[in-house]
Amino acid sequence: MNEVNDTSKGSLLKRPTVLSCLALTVVVIALDQWSKYLIVEHFVYAQSQEVLSIFNLVRVHNTGVAFSFLASDGGWQRWFFTTLGVGASALMYRLIYLNKDQPLFCWALALISGGAIGNVIDRLNLGYVVDFLDFHWLNWHFAAFNLADSAITLGAALLIVYEFLRSRELAKSTKEADQVHSP
Repeated sequence: MNEVNDTSKGSLLKRPTVLSCLALTVVVIALDQWSKYLIVEHFVYAQSQEVLSIFNLVRVHNTGVAFSFLASDGGWQRWFFTTLGVGASALMYRLIYLNKDQPLFCWALALISGGAIGNVIDRLNLGYVVDFLDFHWLNWHFAAFNLADSAITLGAALLIVYEFLRSRELAKSTKEADQVHSP
């Protein structure tokens, strides 16, 4: 049995159901919204609190997308990215349904969907996304982000791992097929 599709192990690589993927998505949304609620309740806009010498908690509002891209573009992006997030999540759940035999792929899409919906909720309720994780080195700061962004990034990384494993398995299968059919 190949590594990507092994459903005999009692691990996260067990064959997911659409319901279990939905549960992961809901957990991501809940943790994201809870963490943003805590930041909004305890920090004023632009307030920063050092946690470690390389990490601050900070309250910032992002009207754009990743790394504040398009943040100053007049407001159209709020509705565009809300629609995009909802549409992409619907497509991801269609793909989860069609690919239930691909656990890593399904879990990755569930994480991405949870992150997308977490940020959509902010856009709908607030008109911006609350970001609060600020990593820095000396005077250089990475763009602030949140748990939804982290889930999207983790899901994207898992998709890369999935594709690497899948292409490796495909190359192995092709090589074995060539050996069987060669004289």
